[in-house]
Amino acid sequence: MHPPASRHLLVPYYEHPALRPAEWDALVAAAPRLYGVVVNPASGAGEAPDPAFAEAARRLREAGVPVLGYADTDYGRRPHAAVVRDLTRHRDWYGADGAFLDQVPTGPEHAPHYERLRVAARAAGAGTLVLNHGAPPHPVYDALGDLLVTFEGPWSVYRTARPPAARHHCHLVYDAPPGARPASRVHCAVPGGGAHPWAALPHGLEAAR
Repeated sequence: MHPPASRHLLVPYYEHPALRPAEWDALVAAAPRLYGVVVNPASGAGEAPDPAFAEAARRLREAGVPVLGYADTDYGRRPHAAVVRDLTRHRDWYGADGAFLDQVPTGPEHAPHYERLRVAARAAGAGTLVLNHGAPPHPVYDALGDLLVTFEGPWSVYRTARPPAARHHCHLVYDAPPGARPASRVHCAVPGGGAHPWAALPHGLEAAR
């Protein structure tokens, strides 16, 4: 079951809940507008459960927000078993009911690998599967994810990039000014930049604070 149309924010918020409790409170308060929140304790699930992330994930789930477990796929180079281990740990430790596969290639030659990951993610309980290509992918991926990230980058590039914005596409934009609104139905625009832009909440949550 996909989130309703009113849920338009996909938030990859990678700050620790113990260090940014007010920001995690704002995420919970914005629940009716959230397509999902990407949980990423340690560039993946980590080697042991993190109680603070477990509590934050519990609060999101109780508010009706899909929790998406982060897994890096290294553009098809990371072994299948390692990615699946992250997904099952996210499910077992944080109750994740979705998956966010990062660094997904755009070319069709890797599609069989991601088809196997899709099957494994569904078996691990992922009701929502997001593939982050960061750029427009080959159409073969349309059948592999519920949501495809067809742009990830700064607002200065986004203004002229005109990436595809079909209903199943998502745009993740950083260094965005107040009022910036990506063209895709599901999106996230944050003011942060530099090496760690997803340490900031999206502009769309400002009213929830």
